[in-house]
Amino acid sequence: MIAGLVILFFIFAGLYADVLWFDQLGFLSVLTTQWIASAVLFVIGFLGMAVPVWVSIQLAYRLRPVYAKLNSQVDRYQQVIEPLRRLAMYGIPALLGLFAGVAAATHWQTILMWLNRTEAGTTDPQFGFDVSFYLFDLPFYQSLLAFSSAVVLISALVALATSYLYGAIRITGREVFVAKAARVQIAVTAAIYLLLQGVSIWLDQYSTLTQANDLITGAGYTDVSATIPGRAILAGIAIFVAILFLVTAFIGRWRLPVIGTALLIVSSLLIGSLYPWVVQRFQVDPSAKTLEAPYIQRNIDLTRDAYGVADVEEIPYTATTEATPGALRADAETTANIRILDPALVSDAFAQLEQFKQYYQFPANLDVDRYTIDGKSQDTVVAVRDLDLGGLSSETWVNSSVVYTHGYGVVAAYGNQRSADGQPVFLENGIPTSGALGEFEPRVYFGETSPTYSIVGAPEGSDPVELDYPSGEDGAQQTYTTFSGEGGPSLSGPFNKLIYALKFQSEQIFLANAVNDESQILYDRDPITRVQKVAPYLTLDSDPYPTVVDGRIKWVVDAYTTSASYPYSTAVSLSDAIADTETPEQPFALDNINYMRNSVKATVDAYDGSVTLYAWDEKDPLLQTWQKIFPTTVEPMSEMSGDLMSHVRYPADMFKVQRSVLGKYHVTDPGSFYSEDDAWTTPNDPVSPSTNTTLQPPYYLTMQMPGQEAPSYSLYSTFIPNASGETSRNVLTGYLAADADAGATDGERADGYGKLRLLTLPNDITVPGPGQVQAKFNGDPTISAELNLLKQGQSTVLNGNLLTLPVGGGLLYVQPVYVQSTGETSYPLLQKVLVAFGDQIAFEDTLDTALNVLFGGESGANAGDTDVPAVETPTEPGTDGDTTVPSTETGNPEVDAQLQTLLAQAKQAIADKQAALAANDLAAFGVADKKLSDTVESMLTLIGQ
Repeated sequence: MIAGLVILFFIFAGLYADVLWFDQLGFLSVLTTQWIASAVLFVIGFLGMAVPVWVSIQLAYRLRPVYAKLNSQVDRYQQVIEPLRRLAMYGIPALLGLFAGVAAATHWQTILMWLNRTEAGTTDPQFGFDVSFYLFDLPFYQSLLAFSSAVVLISALVALATSYLYGAIRITGREVFVAKAARVQIAVTAAIYLLLQGVSIWLDQYSTLTQANDLITGAGYTDVSATIPGRAILAGIAIFVAILFLVTAFIGRWRLPVIGTALLIVSSLLIGSLYPWVVQRFQVDPSAKTLEAPYIQRNIDLTRDAYGVADVEEIPYTATTEATPGALRADAETTANIRILDPALVSDAFAQLEQFKQYYQFPANLDVDRYTIDGKSQDTVVAVRDLDLGGLSSETWVNSSVVYTHGYGVVAAYGNQRSADGQPVFLENGIPTSGALGEFEPRVYFGETSPTYSIVGAPEGSDPVELDYPSGEDGAQQTYTTFSGEGGPSLSGPFNKLIYALKFQSEQIFLANAVNDESQILYDRDPITRVQKVAPYLTLDSDPYPTVVDGRIKWVVDAYTTSASYPYSTAVSLSDAIADTETPEQPFALDNINYMRNSVKATVDAYDGSVTLYAWDEKDPLLQTWQKIFPTTVEPMSEMSGDLMSHVRYPADMFKVQRSVLGKYHVTDPGSFYSEDDAWTTPNDPVSPSTNTTLQPPYYLTMQMPGQEAPSYSLYSTFIPNASGETSRNVLTGYLAADADAGATDGERADGYGKLRLLTLPNDITVPGPGQVQAKFNGDPTISAELNLLKQGQSTVLNGNLLTLPVGGGLLYVQPVYVQSTGETSYPLLQKVLVAFGDQIAFEDTLDTALNVLFGGESGANAGDTDVPAVETPTEPGTDGDTTVPSTETGNPEVDAQLQTLLAQAKQAIADKQAALAANDLAAFGVADKKLSDTVESMLTLIGQ
């Protein structure tokens, strides 16, 4: 008894803690709605199973023949069971009802979605139903029929067992005696079961629109011509056989339902299996390309619609592979914004330069955002300085729960700059934080690596005990603070303390003097965890990112509504689609999906943990349905501040799923789709150290795509041919980019946001893919010689992300190269930049220099990337930058002559550098490099004069 009460109190403590957590966050209705729906469904499921089973047992027992003659074996069974009969008659239905209730409660989402369903406004091409029928109605009806069939079948089994045990059914040799009461009960139960199967078979017609076959997902020619009509016929036969069972209940002749059942089985084999096979084998297979064309078109159209790629703008792109002087002139603004800082490699640099203390940390992969600096949008690599309790020298309960409670500050670096020695150039850094992002609340109580729980808050006037940051005024080594927000449930009173002491298995929460009536307990602090709990119906993006908006650090979390029930849409494994070198495979509640919308943008305040959900795709029928279920929990998009809107971006996971779909579904002609003569795939990451297949991740860049009037913050990926398991030719076939910038600070979403542009490259032009470029880079003897110089002293050379940009009429590759020395405190330094265009490559100290070498001094300017200013040589008038030999005419004959001489000297110095590298002659390399620098400086001086 006492043990039971203790267990019940532990359960109560967990439930009450959930109430406190949701209530503090303002989402208590989400919890109570789930509980109420689950409780109601549990009761329905319990009664729906227990009552019919109990009735079936009772009828079989009460209508048993009183003076039945039992054989000795059955008589022994009855003697054993009889003392437990009363318990069994109630216990068996109750136990089965318990299991059924739990199973029914887990379907609360399906039931609530059906009750609050919203029409989609799109009809399926086969039956003409609104798509909402497949999203909401069909899953509900199928679940209901499955539950009802299970109830009827179990009821029939217990009726048979009871009737046999008490003599209503007797088997003597080859003869079977069935009492009238048992006959009626069994026949009626069988009729009900067959009626349910008839309805289920009828609904299976509609399931063909979401089932995959060898060619497409959805009903093909065989399904429409044979399977769907066959299922309608089988449904009618099942109902007919059910009627025969009802007839048997009254006339007592089993021959009719037995013949009917045999007819149903034979019909299911002939109509349900053989006939479709004959149609497929002898009619469809010989002419599949023609007969399947309209159904392939349905699959193409609805798949593209389900994943939001129907409006992708396809742009034929005849990419040149020759780097000519002046080719980048029209793309100067794009080249100026090329991000040379690799967010996957600079975490160690952030840690060494900005971590300060061992109890701080930065994530392994940093995020890319953009900020307006001096009136210009600037791509930045950002990270929060989060807490790392593992770095504490003394991890006592007080230290880990009361003192070290939060991280501190945002660190942001220019994406297109580096210092002279290869370090990041920070625009926001330090403790206390300072820089170009202005004044904001720097404390991070809610982050991706925050402690399991922290206890914060104190009475007014008491000394603060929470470590704020490791410096202070008047020579103090530390500054302390007290949390002043509303971030977690209150620990006022002994009852709340006891509740959380039990929840976290820590008596200190109840006993410690540091816990007072003003204390709050912060837990479930990861942004993804918080959003998932308040919106359990959403699938969340794997990469929440921090941004400074409205004077706060806020985590932005993209959220999706997904379904596996969209008609004629091909399913995609979500975990497979988003996995790449930066994102490992991860489980999802619904992994195989065939519909996806970025319906919600969520924010989590890093200081107080408040969660706000914004309706981003207000036309999504799934979101509209969930808004009916959980009203007031999702804010309209108009409530977003302009500052927040300017930092919202197109989500990477959505983009990855779309690129996976477009690898096959960029083809819109049914004939070409059937032949699979133009299937694409995402290339493997050429810099991945893994031996497994790892896709290249998409990258955020500010660039100008063909068809755009100005550069914009974008997300892009590339395509190469899909060789269907064979070695793929690593040449580019397509380039996909999404306008990722949601809008400016006026708070209005940009019209172009989410616009997908697909550059399609002609088959007669060979543009190297990422793998080819990396192989050429690794195999070039001149570059190898220079890398050997960089590796001296056991230093490690690290290849950064290989970026691809559609500039100069072709596709430009840019790759930063980092060097890391040995030692515990070493970190990668950006030392070189690889540039490739077609078959031509350049490998220089700065991006500007590399572009100048490749394009003859017409790179534009990559602000801040160079230690020596880029050389921009004017071209002959009227040539628009397309001359092969740059002109040095300035209008002053004497200056022109000097420039010609210096240009010749510069060319010779470059040749001398390459020769020195090939010979591994460090001394000669240094002399040539010095000569080139002096020559460039002299040319700039003349041009300036």
